[in-house]
Formats: sequence, structure tokens, C-alpha cells
Amino acid sequence: MTISRRDLLSQSGKLLILAPVAAVPAPPRRASEDAAAGYDPSRHRWAMAIDIDKCIGCGNCVRACEQENDVPAGFFRTWIERYQVSGADQEHPKVESPDGGRNGFPPSSNSNAKEFYVPKICNQCSESPCVQVCPVGATFDSPDGVVLVDQSYCLGCRYCVHACPYGCRYIHPGRHTVDKCTFCYHRITRGLTTACCEACPTGARALADLKDPRDPIHEFLRVNKVHVLKPHMATRAKVFYASLDGAVR
Repeated sequence: MTISRRDLLSQSGKLLILAPVAAVPAPPRRASEDAAAGYDPSRHRWAMAIDIDKCIGCGNCVRACEQENDVPAGFFRTWIERYQVSGADQEHPKVESPDGGRNGFPPSSNSNAKEFYVPKICNQCSESPCVQVCPVGATFDSPDGVVLVDQSYCLGCRYCVHACPYGCRYIHPGRHTVDKCTFCYHRITRGLTTACCEACPTGARALADLKDPRDPIHEFLRVNKVHVLKPHMATRAKVFYASLDGAVR
């Protein structure tokens, strides 16, 4: 049986079309390019403790985060909300956050309302909806419990932005990729605390290491009635609030 050169080239082209495309392995990725040299993520499990009673709504945390992480104007990695609850009406609190609370809050117009401030931040969930929906693995869980974003993988598809039940993500207007709080990963892997915790004048926020038996987080969890935001979402959030009012959603 003979086959012409023309027929051979024709059949070879069909085989190339029908052949399955081999998966191209992704390049190796470190937990974060910002991690300090010699840092061992397996020895840590990062979380945050927030005491509502200590927050005065000054906005220092928002400004510090903005400066530390070059957050673009109009966007927030962390922000503060002021709640005003009148009487027994827990279902309809007045909630405001002018410019994310970065410059504090104006005097309250309702002197009879219960008033308190709630700092918001990425909850670094152990069961993160954002990680689950990312189609390319750009959003991922680091071994030390921080949800990070690999900017070189991110498509800017916004799936994770919509999936986050806490509203903690945004598309960076310059990079066109997703951005969010990282617990200042470039700082905590060097033995520092986060910029927001460092700037808080009342100690309302505290970075915590759940794997460190000497960390004050264990006492905080033991002596306070602690809550997480939106527990019904079952995200296993790692930002723990003390004195969180039932009106907070």
C-alpha cells in the first residue's frame, strides 16, 4: 500500500486536530513573594481579634492601611461602619461609613440611639467562597491561614468579588486585577503586626497567631462572648469580634 506525500500531510493535520491538548503545568508558586526569607508558614495560623467596645471610629486604621498598601482612592482593604440602634428595633439599624470611616464620623444626630463602631476587614476564611470560585487558582489559601491573591494569575473576572459575603474585595483600577486585605503579609512574616493594628490608639484590633499557645488570642476567646460576621455562611472566618451587637450584619 502506498500513500502520497499530499495524503500523508492531510492525515497528519487531522490527527493534530483530534489529539487532546496536553495540560501545561502551572509555574511553581510560593505562598507569597512578600514572605520573609526563612519564614515557616507551617508554624503559624493567623487571625485577628477585634473588641467593639474599644473602637472609637477614629479612622487611623483605614489611613494606615491605605498608606502601607498603596490602596487607591475610593477603595478599601479595611473600613469602619457606625451603627445606630434606636430602642428595641434591632432589625433596622442606621449604618453609615463615610469614605470608609477614614476621616472619622460626624456627630450623631440621634442622641437617644445606641451607637458603636464596627471595623471591617477580610475575614481570612478557612472555607473561603472566593477561593472556591476562582477559575485559575489566583486566589488561594496560604499554609498559615491567610487568603492571598497571585496577581500574575488573576484574570480580573470578578467571580471572587461577587462570591465574598463580606464585601472585602475590589478590582484595582490600575492593575485591573483583584485586591483585598492580606493581613499585611509582607509585615507579619517579618515579625511585625499589621498596619491597622499598629495604628489603632485604643488596641481595638490585635493580630493573633492561633498556633502560638502564648498568644493573648486564647484568653480573648475564653473570657469574651465572641462572634464572627455572618456565621450562617459557614466560612469559618478567623476575625473574631467581642461585644458584637446582634444588629450587625
